[in-house]
Amino acid sequence: MRNSILALVVLATSVTLSAQRGRGDGPAEPPPSPQAAAPVDLTGYWVAVVTEDWRWRMVTAPKGDVASVPLNPEGLKVANSWDPATDGSCLAYGAAGLMRMPTRLHITWENERTLKIETDAGLQTRRLAFGTSQPPTRRILQGHSVAEWEIAGAGRRGGGPGRGGPPPPRQGNLKATTTMLSGGWLRRNGVPYSENATLTEYYDRFAAPNGDEWLAVTAIVSDAKYLTQDFVTSSHFKKEADGAKWAPRPCK
Repeated sequence: MRNSILALVVLATSVTLSAQRGRGDGPAEPPPSPQAAAPVDLTGYWVAVVTEDWRWRMVTAPKGDVASVPLNPEGLKVANSWDPATDGSCLAYGAAGLMRMPTRLHITWENERTLKIETDAGLQTRRLAFGTSQPPTRRILQGHSVAEWEIAGAGRRGGGPGRGGPPPPRQGNLKATTTMLSGGWLRRNGVPYSENATLTEYYDRFAAPNGDEWLAVTAIVSDAKYLTQDFVTSSHFKKEADGAKWAPRPCK
């Protein structure tokens, strides 16, 4: 009698598991890696195209030229104490100012969860880590950047036209939030941001009608120590075929 009951239990369990597998209720597939899930390809070589703020980006502005940066009195005091002899300092190549430089970018996947951005101006390397990662034990020039994909229409469900149709193409952008900065300059003439600053960036890739590929980087610097409000900029980069024009120039 006991053996008969056990046999019935085993049979019922087997039928239940088979039904679940038929409904797709089996073990869930692991989510794709950030690299595999990317809605947009940011990799490759890109060159900055400077069409605005030329006097602050292409050359070093004179001491005290802080126009358009919302400095508070403390920030203005620091900017006015800048020593022109320090022009070229690596302080101008920290994360909060780096993307405004007339630089080339080389963007690659260091691994499936880390996007790496290298610059030829100042020879800097940034790492944008997806998910949880260990922040540095000390504040550094490029800080600690946490990345996430923002998927267009991520809240919508269902496939394409008609039942069971293919899903629409994935579209979206990259968001990166950087903290643990060591402080630096927003501009090469000593306009400061502090170690308490937070940098929020949005990376968007788009195609021009003539076929050129562009990368737009919107940066928001929040710094209660030196700024009266967020400092917002938008920088544009054009895709290059390869690294033939890569020209490393270290900072000092």
